[in-house]
Amino acid sequence: MTYRISDVPTVVTGRSPIRWGVIGLLVTLLSSLDSATSAAEPVPTYRWEPVTLKAPFAARDGAGALVYKKRMWLLGGWNPGDKVHFPLICNNEVWSSQDGLDWKLDKPNTFLDRKFDTSSDWEGRHTAGYVVFRDKMWIIGGDVNQGHYQHDVWNSTDGRTWVHVNKGRDMPWGPRALHYTFVLNGKIWILGGQTMPAFSKTPDNKERFYRDCWNTTDGVRWTRVRPREPAWTPRGMIGGNVVFKNRVWVLGGGTYDTPTTKTRKFYDDVWSSADGVRWKRHVEHAAWEPRQYHDVAVYDGRMWVMEGYTKGVGNRKDVWHSDNGVDWHEVPKTPWKPRHAASVFVFKNALWMVMGNNMEPDVWRLRRAAR
Repeated sequence: MTYRISDVPTVVTGRSPIRWGVIGLLVTLLSSLDSATSAAEPVPTYRWEPVTLKAPFAARDGAGALVYKKRMWLLGGWNPGDKVHFPLICNNEVWSSQDGLDWKLDKPNTFLDRKFDTSSDWEGRHTAGYVVFRDKMWIIGGDVNQGHYQHDVWNSTDGRTWVHVNKGRDMPWGPRALHYTFVLNGKIWILGGQTMPAFSKTPDNKERFYRDCWNTTDGVRWTRVRPREPAWTPRGMIGGNVVFKNRVWVLGGGTYDTPTTKTRKFYDDVWSSADGVRWKRHVEHAAWEPRQYHDVAVYDGRMWVMEGYTKGVGNRKDVWHSDNGVDWHEVPKTPWKPRHAASVFVFKNALWMVMGNNMEPDVWRLRRAAR
């Protein structure tokens, strides 16, 4: 949008000439409506680079990924094929790094057998809820791999010692797994998720696909928030989280099959909300394929959707970004192997991806390419 000051002739009114022109400052508005007459800002170019293909930890997927105290933190994970590091399918070890190359084992795996004390430490898990909130790392819920739902809440300031926040208290949002977890408006939120009757041995083993939200300021007292129509269909299976422009964004996702509902669902729609109640659908079908077990993040002023699992294809290796949720751009020539349930960090002005269902301990970094 530009403005032009125009000169006009002298105008005589009665005895006194009034000089219009610079004095009058006739402002002509030359408006370029949207992109019709102005060049669009070029889409940034990004490049992936390997940091290491042999990190010191065992391969896994679904490990928690947090950035805290100038370090990347990797929590737990799943690998049923590795009985040495994952004797009970998942483990509860914690690793951290400040450069993605050198990793420190802050908390060794204590989830070794059925004698494990669930009140003193958190059970091994994957695809749980992970956030940083009020200067602590938090774990919200978990999976159903131990035959029950993990409805516990834990937090820590050092990754070694964890506090059982809701010890002795049941969570009002259970039974639930595969939920989406984020921080918005000074609260921890969970959204969606489902039950998994094929894995659970608990008495309450009904099939449920959730379409609600819950929030808390302390991890103990939770408030239910019901989305108003129109809103997203029941879903979960989204790793990481996106809070962008003061709104939470739901980017795709899906549902896991159950003994009753034998077909999984895969979504590629985009929704956002500022309060968890009123929702806006930005696009019904995004440029990327419908997917679940993908990871999302906010980096470089853009929302990111990467890898995941799609119907008929399985693991993916595509990476997409958008600054508005409608227009999506793919990063070409992704160098890493297809995967789902990776661990994604935004750290030191880069987007990091650590392993996933490729089951190799690799670490990759994406940065904006120099022009």
